[in-house]
Amino acid sequence: MAKALVIYYSQSGNTKEMAKIIADTLQQEQLEVQLKDVSTTTPEDLLAADGIIIGSPTYYGTMSYQIKELLDKSVKYHGKFDGKIGAAFSSSTNIAGGNETTILDILNAMLIHGMIIQGDPKGDHYGPVSIGKPEARATKECQRLAQRFASLLKKLKT
Repeated sequence: MAKALVIYYSQSGNTKEMAKIIADTLQQEQLEVQLKDVSTTTPEDLLAADGIIIGSPTYYGTMSYQIKELLDKSVKYHGKFDGKIGAAFSSSTNIAGGNETTILDILNAMLIHGMIIQGDPKGDHYGPVSIGKPEARATKECQRLAQRFASLLKKLKT
């Protein structure tokens, strides 16, 4: 069974809620799922997963330092993530608060690791975003990301 790892940092609880929605949907899609706060995540945890989804609140237009620290530590395994599936999501306080730049920063690190990223032509193109607490639209986007992620991961694992 394909293994997915959902990592998040959340101070207010909004990003954590998004992570739970994504993890629950991945489980419904028949993936083995691990949901982890970044404070309990090591670069070795990333190695064990077939697919990795990372969520961060937006701070000054980029990811939290906790997420950045994990990605910086993952450099010692450069090349070992080649071919894994990656995705990202973000929450912020304001519209145009930097959600997309936060997601793109996370995706940039994944691309440098050689990970496979799938955009979305219909939903939130780069990854789900929430303004404050995830409402119906953000919940739907989190579920959509998880469904598309699971479909791609299953195709590549078979």
